[in-house]
Amino acid sequence: MSATDPYTVQLAPEVHAYVQPDGGWCLNNAGFVSDGESTLLIDTAATERRAQALRDAVLATGVPLPRTIVNTHHHGDHTYGNTVFTPGAVVIGHDLCRSEQLAAGHQLHLLWPRTDFGDITITAPTVTYNDRLTVHVGDIEVRLIHPGGVAHTLGDTVVHLPRQGVVFTGDLIFQGGTPFIPVGSLSGSLRALDLLRSLDATTVVPGHGPVTDPSAYDATERYLRYVAELAREGHAKGRTPLETARGADLGVFAELRESERLVANLHRAYAELDGKPEGSPLDPVLVFGDMAAMNGGVPVACHA
Repeated sequence: MSATDPYTVQLAPEVHAYVQPDGGWCLNNAGFVSDGESTLLIDTAATERRAQALRDAVLATGVPLPRTIVNTHHHGDHTYGNTVFTPGAVVIGHDLCRSEQLAAGHQLHLLWPRTDFGDITITAPTVTYNDRLTVHVGDIEVRLIHPGGVAHTLGDTVVHLPRQGVVFTGDLIFQGGTPFIPVGSLSGSLRALDLLRSLDATTVVPGHGPVTDPSAYDATERYLRYVAELAREGHAKGRTPLETARGADLGVFAELRESERLVANLHRAYAELDGKPEGSPLDPVLVFGDMAAMNGGVPVACHA
C-alpha cells in the first residue's frame, strides 16, 4: 500500500474510520458503524471510483452494506458518492444540508471540470432533522447533532458515538490541513468547537486528515483566532482580503496544507466585520480567484 492509498482504521469493535490521504482538496474521510446485522455509513466520497472503493472497504471488514448514510454537510467530496449506495440506503442529513446540496448540484464539476467524477446523480438526504436526532444501529447509539448555527456550512452534522467515545466532526476539523469557512462562519466555527469539547470524545475523526484526538480543537481555535485578528487589522487599514493574506506571516500555520485557504477565510471574516449574516453568500469566482492568486496563479487542484 502506498502513502496515498485510502485505509480503514478500527476505532472500536463496531466503528471504523475510512481515511483518504493526504486529506487535501476532494480527499475527505468517511466512517461506518455496524453491529454485524446493519450498517450506518458516515459520508461518502467525491468520485464514483472512490465511492466504489469505500464500498469495497466496508465489505472487506465483513459487515453488510449500509442501510443508512449520514452526510455531515453538503459538499460534494462528502456526498457525491451517495449515489453508489442508494437506493439500498436512506440518506440522513440536517434540513439545511438537504437544501444546500440541492442548490449546489454538480458544483464540484464546475470548480474542477477536468476531474473524472464518474456517473454522479445528486442524492440529497430524504430524512432530515433540525436540532438533534438519534439513530440506533442495533444497540449502538449514534447521535446526530447540529452545531446550533452556521459553522463550516449552514447544515453541518456532528456524529457522536457516546459509548465508544468517538466523534466524526465533518469539516469542522481539518487535521493537518487549513480550515475552510467561506461558505460558513468564523464566529460560528468557534462556537462549534465548544460543542465538540462538551462531548468528551477521546477519538476524533476529522473531515480531512488522519484520525486524531481533542487536541485538534485547540489547534483549530488557534488558527481561527489568528484569522480573526488578521481580518480586524486588515479591515481597519482598508486592505482587501488578498492584500491582507499576501502580507501575513503564517508562522506555525505555514505547516498546514492548503495555505491558500487563508484568503478565502479572510473573505468570510471581512463579511462578518461588515455586519453580513453568518453564512451569507460570497462570490465564489472572487474567492477561488484569490486562492489561485495565493497559489502562484495556479487554480487549486482536486486531488481525487
